[in-house]
Amino acid sequence: MKWTIHIEGGPRRVNHAAVCIDDKIYSFGGYCSTEEYKDWDPIPVHVLDTNTLRWSAVAYKDNEVKPFQRYGHTTVAYKNIVYMWGGRNNAVACVTLSSFDVKTLEWNIPDVTGMVPYAKDGHSACVIKNKMYIFGGFEYLSDQYSQEVHCLDLDTMVWTLVSAKGTPPSHRDFHSAVALGERMYVFGGRGDLNSPYDSHEELYCPQVHYLDTVKEEWVALTPRGTWPEGRRSHSAWVRDGYMYIFGGFNGNSKNHFNDLYRYSAKDNSWEYIEVKGLVPCKRRRQACILYEDKVYLFGGTSPGGRQVVSDENQERLIDNSDLHVLDYSPSLKTLCILSVLENNLDQTCLPRDIILDIRTMTQPNRISRTINQAG
Repeated sequence: MKWTIHIEGGPRRVNHAAVCIDDKIYSFGGYCSTEEYKDWDPIPVHVLDTNTLRWSAVAYKDNEVKPFQRYGHTTVAYKNIVYMWGGRNNAVACVTLSSFDVKTLEWNIPDVTGMVPYAKDGHSACVIKNKMYIFGGFEYLSDQYSQEVHCLDLDTMVWTLVSAKGTPPSHRDFHSAVALGERMYVFGGRGDLNSPYDSHEELYCPQVHYLDTVKEEWVALTPRGTWPEGRRSHSAWVRDGYMYIFGGFNGNSKNHFNDLYRYSAKDNSWEYIEVKGLVPCKRRRQACILYEDKVYLFGGTSPGGRQVVSDENQERLIDNSDLHVLDYSPSLKTLCILSVLENNLDQTCLPRDIILDIRTMTQPNRISRTINQAG
């Protein structure tokens, strides 16, 4: 396992949402503090070709149901359709389910029935079989954190409120949830000492919970090993029975993270993973998408720099436009190219196809410009 690629110039986005369909990664919405944010503009969509590592803006069809710009939303992929729910702009939170067809590049609003969740952001979403499960988030109608589970049958488009047995995870937002078999595993997030209300007495739960979707029962776990510090706005993905956690932020300790942990559902244990290569800088609110044997990390916001961003704690933050690739099984060819680059070796004698590969791995994208931090 190695961090192999770091390319700048992609979409400069924070609190965006992304999915992978075939060999393309689609990124939806999010915001950028250095750009003018217009609440009612159509949501921007960008696509990454995982073969060429090139980003491009998606020119989707202009119709009356195209969704407005937002952040803190979720997206899932089911049968080559992207389903987007929740999130908010600076004016309102959204309760409408939107679907995006990556083949026709067209937005639709499916007809849904049942118990639709209240509008929220900072919730999680994952697909188990033919159902999308969402958990938690911050509800703007009730002005409080949530610990509810809602389920949308993606075949019938019926929403249900899941009345699960057991003790659910505490009220929270900006946690992660992943599907392992027929279980939804939840980690992290931000809660409040006076939960479910937001009194700015933040809590960060480090415990792992899972929802057994067959029994509709919550289970709280006490894993062995080294636990990651509680955090929010991190990334999570699943590979070979493990749940991986990267990055995030703890508002009490004021720590941003760029560490990598993995949780074994089989052994109920955490393990810290030290990865070689150019590790991404500390950040939160990024996206991480697994495709085949690689994880593609992009965007998010990081501490430091001259670019000052207003935030709830008046932190000095800078939004990222970079792309990092975590390769679980880097090929000998990739390792050799990295050696050439790290040691600044002469490339003129290399075959043309190798030179093209080096260019693919190093040439910046042109979606965003580099921020001048010199003043």
